[in-house]
Amino acid sequence: MIDSLLAYGWWVGAICIVVGFVALVKGADWLVDGASAVAKRFGISDLVIGLTVVAFGTSMPEFVVNMFSVAEGSTDLAITNILGSNIINTLVILGLTALVYPVVSQKRSRDFDIPMSIIAGVLVLSFVAIQSPFGESARGISRLGGIILLVLFCYFLYNTFVHAKDHPEEVQSDEVQSTKELTIGKACALIFGGLVGLVIGGELIVKSAVDIAQRCGVGEAVIGLTIVALGTSLPELATSVIAATKKNSDIALGNVIGSNIFNVFFVLATSATIRPLPAYKGIELDALVAVSGSILVWLFVKTNKEREVKRWGGAVLLLVYIAYLTYRLMTV
Repeated sequence: MIDSLLAYGWWVGAICIVVGFVALVKGADWLVDGASAVAKRFGISDLVIGLTVVAFGTSMPEFVVNMFSVAEGSTDLAITNILGSNIINTLVILGLTALVYPVVSQKRSRDFDIPMSIIAGVLVLSFVAIQSPFGESARGISRLGGIILLVLFCYFLYNTFVHAKDHPEEVQSDEVQSTKELTIGKACALIFGGLVGLVIGGELIVKSAVDIAQRCGVGEAVIGLTIVALGTSLPELATSVIAATKKNSDIALGNVIGSNIFNVFFVLATSATIRPLPAYKGIELDALVAVSGSILVWLFVKTNKEREVKRWGGAVLLLVYIAYLTYRLMTV
């Protein structure tokens, strides 16, 4: 049905992408609300819910888009969705947030989370820039690379759980605490509706993005780095800017860095484990910018006594993104 709609023109694809993003974001919200309510009914603590249901739920838009991309064989879209999302998360979302209010960092973020996001970026850059010694015929993220990332994801989850139990005062579970008490029936209905929304949204976005790329004569990578990446990053953008206006900017930093880690160690890793993701033209630059964003944020919070990304730092992040995007589009 979607294919027949797209036959009417590129403008139909554009509408489908917008509808897909709405379905994707709303579906993720419903899934998190329903799953959190069910977990509470079974006596699971807010700590566990926050570190599992809520954390995984915020990565569902990227995850679903990647699963459809892999299924359709659009591997360029699968990689650029993640690299583009992480670039936008760090350079645009944190940049805008810092302009609204300086982004404060917690010790945990400075000493573990941001370094983990840097490691994630370095690994991806290594996978796509260096010929594999294990016999793969082309550069890219192989199944072995995906498994390596998944192992590191397990370590990240374990370390996070241990730290959260030892320092419960640092755990930010506002999303869980605000969850309404729901009947099992209503919670299950939200879970089902959320899954339907995710499936419909993911399929609309992937098929429409591929169609637009073909009609406009540009690569899937460009669409993935811009339209798709920005759309899947909308939840993080809204959460971070709202947190900054309330002067809770430490939540914004944790939200963005946590999303970047999940995107690489969980979403990209799972995608590569299912189907190897070959390199595309310009991937080295995209991966380099993604890791450079995390390095810049780490330097910003480490080099001043307030341990924050100041407004000038936010401006630098935004300027780096503008320069990168301009160059990337000019060299398509």
